Amino acid sequence: MMIEFELNGEKVKIESTLSMRLLDVIRNDFNLTGTKEGCSEGECGACIVFLDDQIVNSCMVPMSNVIGRRIETIEGFSKTERYQIIERAFIEEGAVQCGFCTPGMIMATESILRKGGPITDELIKEGLSGNICRCTGYQTIYNAVQAVLKEVQAHV
Repeated sequence: MMIEFELNGEKVKIESTLSMRLLDVIRNDFNLTGTKEGCSEGECGACIVFLDDQIVNSCMVPMSNVIGRRIETIEGFSKTERYQIIERAFIEEGAVQCGFCTPGMIMATESILRKGGPITDELIKEGLSGNICRCTGYQTIYNAVQAVLKEVQAHV
């Protein structure tokens, strides 16, 4: 079946089954490998993308749920000014080690920022809770998100 949707700001069409996972289409058909396959169960956050501005685990999204919708991957988000702020904070705080979880962590960080309003420590912890990192111990990632908040709030 021909499936049409928006991917990183561009209208695309792809021949796919309705049950094919969005993760597989992103990686295999569009060669966007920043979205990772970790657990294949929606638990680790390595495959996070934005679907109509809400984060989802793309390993759990069938293509039938993508028709006519907007998908933003880490590659699309990386072209934004906010990505540059988040990337710099992750580097400066040492929140990147092996890098496998980093795209998902960055997308989760952006999701926290998109919620708007006051961002508490609990909101940060909750926003990052769907992501697993086996290298950092999370404190450096948490510190990076706090640094992002300070910089974003300074520009408001």
